[in-house]
Parts: sequence; C-alpha cells; structure tokens
Amino acid sequence: MMRKYDEMPRIKLPNADSIKISDTTIRDGCQMPGIVMKKSHKIKIFEYLHEMGVEKLETFVYNGRDKDAAKEMIDYGYEFPEVTGWARANPADIDEVLKVDGIKETGILMSISDAHIFDKMGLKSHEEAEKKYLTALQYAVDHGLRTRCHIEDISRADYTFVYPFIKKAIEIDPDTIIRICDTLGYGVPFPEEPEPYGIPAIVKNLQEIGVKHIEMHVHDDFGMGVANTLAGLWYGADWANLTFLGIGERAGNAELEKILAFLITRVDGFEKYNLQKVTEFATFMEEEIGLRVPRNKAIVGKNIFSHESGIHTAGIIKNPFTYEPFPPDLVGGKRSLMIGATSGTEVVRLKAEEALAELLGIKVQVDKSDQRIKCIHKEIQKMYDAEERRSSVSDEEMMDFVRKYFLYQVDGMEDEGDEQRKPKKAVKYEVLNPELLPLDASPMDTSLNITDKVVRKAVKDEAGKKK
Repeated sequence: MMRKYDEMPRIKLPNADSIKISDTTIRDGCQMPGIVMKKSHKIKIFEYLHEMGVEKLETFVYNGRDKDAAKEMIDYGYEFPEVTGWARANPADIDEVLKVDGIKETGILMSISDAHIFDKMGLKSHEEAEKKYLTALQYAVDHGLRTRCHIEDISRADYTFVYPFIKKAIEIDPDTIIRICDTLGYGVPFPEEPEPYGIPAIVKNLQEIGVKHIEMHVHDDFGMGVANTLAGLWYGADWANLTFLGIGERAGNAELEKILAFLITRVDGFEKYNLQKVTEFATFMEEEIGLRVPRNKAIVGKNIFSHESGIHTAGIIKNPFTYEPFPPDLVGGKRSLMIGATSGTEVVRLKAEEALAELLGIKVQVDKSDQRIKCIHKEIQKMYDAEERRSSVSDEEMMDFVRKYFLYQVDGMEDEGDEQRKPKKAVKYEVLNPELLPLDASPMDTSLNITDKVVRKAVKDEAGKKK
C-alpha cells in the first residue's frame, strides 16, 4: 500500500553519507544581470542557509563591502555554512582571500576549454594555462588554504589536456576539491555518453585518476542543471554547488531548493537538512532582492499547493497525498483550494461550508448534491462560459454566493427565473463531521445545532451591515 508519504520507498544513493551541499547564491547568484545585493542581503541569505543546514558558501572578497560581509558572517560563529573565498588563478586574488581572517578555503578559477584559454584569456598554449593555474594552486597551499579547483567549461574541453592537468593538480594538493563546472550546460546525465558531455563518465574517470573530492557546479542553459547535478552525485561526486532559486548568469544554476527537496523526500539519509524556511526565503528574495518567483516554480511557487480543477480538489480534500508530492509544512508552504473555470462541485461545497462557518459562527455540512451548491457552481461556470472572467473566484465573492443561496430564498432557483430575495423560513443544518473538515481546520463544538432562529438572526445581522 502506498497511500501516505511515509509508505513510499526511498531511493538508495551509493555515497549518501559523504554528500554535502555548498551554496554560491552570494557569489555566482549576484552576477545575475539586474541583481544588486547589499551587505544586509548577504547576511540574511547566510542566516537562511544556516537554517537549512547547508555546509558551505562561497563569496567574493574583492572589495570592502564583500570583506565586511564575510567577516560579519564568520563572526556569527556558526559551524555551517562555512564561509569560503573565490579567486582567479593569480596570487594577487589569493592575497585578498588571505586578508579575511577566518577564511580557510578558497576556490580558484581554472578555465579549461580552448575557447576560454585562447580567446577569453589570450594565452598561447595549454602549457601556459597549466603553469598559470598550478602556480596559483601552489601559492594557496603554501599559504595554508584548503583549495577547490574550479575547472571551468569542462563540458566543452579537450580531455587530452583535462585529465593530465588534473593529475598534476592533485599532486600539489591531494585533498583539493575538483569542481566540475558545466558552464554552458552542455553536460548530459546519461551514463553511456563519453566526455566531454557525459557527466557520469567524467565523474568516474576523475575518481579513477585519484581525485578524492568532486563537486558539481552546473548551469541551466538547457534546463538540465538539476538532472546533471543529481547524475554527478549518483556516480560519485560528494559536493553539489547550487544557488537558491537557481539565480545566476544567463539561465542560472541548479537550484538549491530543488536538490534539497529531492534528497530529503526521496532519498535515504538526508534528514540533516531543513526546508521549513524555504518559502519565506523565496519571499525575501522577491521583496528585498527584486526577483520574480514564477507561480509554478517548483518547491516555492505560490501554485505548488494551490488546487482548482475538479478532479484535483476532490482528491486533495479526501487525501492530500493524491496530488501533493510532499506536505506543505515541509517547505513552510500553505495549501489553497481555489474555484475557477475547471472546478467541480466538491470544492464549491467546501468553500460554501467555510463561508457559512464565518457567517454563522458554526461549522456545518453541505452535500455537494445540494441544489444550492449546484446553482452556485452553475452561476460560476456561466461567468467563464461568457469568457469575461480571467481570474479565480475570490473568498469574498464566494461569501456573496452563500448569502444569496443559503441565507436568502431565491425564487425560481431551479428554473433560473427572476431572483427575488426573502429570508428563508426554516433551514436545518447538520453539524459538520470532523473527518470532512479541511486539514488545517480547528476542532469544533459538536454540541451546536443550527435552527431557523440562527439563520434569521444571521440575515438580520447582514441586513444591518448593509444599512
């Protein structure tokens, strides 16, 4: 039986115990065109990453603002995320990292494709590039830093140069982390595909030449960022370098929240991470950084736990497992049932019960076959049939429908003749069965009964409000 989340079998990842997460939101992410991060923004992002349990972040330290932010993060004294640096392959950049007390590790950019070596950097040969990169690596090691070698554009590189170069790099620092930078997203997750595109092949071959630590840093130009990151982890990489919401240059990077949600909910052994603040984090990025989070964005979009269509809302009301991949509270989200063009009577019934509870002060049960529910549903559908409506029915509008059909008698309700309102003479309601309440409803007093007197009082109160 698989009818609950905890009944779903978990995926077994071969090296789950060794996998860690690093974040580059305040380094690669802030290079997204149009994004400007203040020091206060970086500190808040650091706090959210701490709440999530992310092990490491990287930051620029080129100017005073960056250095001040790095120092403030280090002064928090948190074990996670560790604050690390980022440098180009020259001693002057590494000196800037060394100026920040508390930074013990730096990444070093090592562009590896011919286009980058010859066109971007203007170097004359692979040998010149090799000498430049290894000199910088040796300098960092000699000054006591742990290192990461960022092998840029590895998925468009000449592997007769890549592997021999990496062998020399791990001779200088056997514990260095080799970062697979799929800079233009050319990588693919298929195990049969060789280099330069095949991520599994690259990871396995790096292990075979003696690399101890491999980190995935994948851009999303072809929408494969998450798939290629997971492929790297499945075949032996022990680090994933990500950005929140996938922000970054061009199409951005593999998303932190997607990778963590997948690992937490689908794979054994990732209870150490916590996503309960992730929806709040996304709101912060919208309101403070100026990003627009699409409503259908996986994990954090406003539509992730919103339901409108008849089949889906009926399923959610009965068992959220039917149409939600995980409970909303896992990511700090909130379920929302909406009425729109594709909605059926089940969600109209539920919304009517909620409106009645607010109007009358008691929770009541209405059957979806109730003629009044059918009339409300028919009236809503008429709006959409006329193609004059482009939005969902609001709770306020639903309240008006309930007033019209439940608190007033509507003559000709069945034949849709002229509608003349008058108070109902007698209405009987049953107390709502607690098992049919929305999941977030509070316990109710089952001793209450609604009589025609209660309804007349509600009508009188409503009339008084309109005066």
